[in-house]
Amino acid sequence: MARYLGSVCKLCRREGTKLMLKGARCMTSKCSFERRSYVPGQHGTSHARKKVTDYGIHLREKQKARRIYGVLERQFKKYFEIADKKSGETGENLLVLLERRLDNVVYRMGFAPSRNSARQIIRHGHIKVDGKKVNIPSFLVKPNQQIEIKENSRSMELIQDALQNSMDSSHYDWLSVDRSNFRGEFLYTPNREQLEIDINANLIVEFYSK
Repeated sequence: MARYLGSVCKLCRREGTKLMLKGARCMTSKCSFERRSYVPGQHGTSHARKKVTDYGIHLREKQKARRIYGVLERQFKKYFEIADKKSGETGENLLVLLERRLDNVVYRMGFAPSRNSARQIIRHGHIKVDGKKVNIPSFLVKPNQQIEIKENSRSMELIQDALQNSMDSSHYDWLSVDRSNFRGEFLYTPNREQLEIDINANLIVEFYSK
């Protein structure tokens, strides 16, 4: 499966904001975005002076959302098509679908330091959903489903470090997490206001509507 292998810090610089691609590390002085917030490349410092078109604004918002959740273009467009067919606002439907991805839920629960790391431990078979192993990061979690770390995987350094250093998940009302027992529950599907993520979904809708 294709995936981005370059520096994730360059992605933050390209979008002009912290995408939290390294989890809690992004909130420390070690974050490279704090030192170089301009666009990467030879002419990065002069890029901000260029006029951005409406298309460019819509494109950047779509790219920002893709990169935050670690989704490639083809899959992201598929999510949009699914969201567009559902009742309600397409933009909200899209963000909720992305939030339900198993890799995102594992990250939100604090079992991985980043969404990228969450994808890694899921693919390697360390995660169970309702007692059954699931190794598909894009698996969409449903309300009342239980997520847990396999018993023989709980001593992994990556998971232990994540539990010690990851951001507090208690303010995600739709999640119930028992870190001492390496398990959590996806209680219900959150709404747009609860997500508290800096994405203007309306700009993404406009991008795909052109």
